[in-house]
Amino acid sequence: MSTPLTCSTGRRPDGAVVLTATGEIDMSNAAAFATALTGAGDESPGNPFVVDLTRVEYIDSAGLAALFPHVERLRLLSNTLLMPVLTVAGLDDITTVAPES
Repeated sequence: MSTPLTCSTGRRPDGAVVLTATGEIDMSNAAAFATALTGAGDESPGNPFVVDLTRVEYIDSAGLAALFPHVERLRLLSNTLLMPVLTVAGLDDITTVAPES
């Protein structure tokens, strides 16, 4: 059984918008994830925003595909489990992918 996806948006002390995803991102909820990404981008017009994936346990190609339209503006924060997936997908070549601290 998969862990349901939840997304929440907040702001860091420096004002940057942060979309935090928790659970699993797959074809069953990739559209909801894409909608959350668009919403986070809308909250930060013209500025980069952070997508925090440190609490994501799994992401499939549908979830990865949802990230690509936003790569010029997003910065990814990832856990060690997802780092290889994001690297193989090439996201680290076209946007910032940082490990959780």
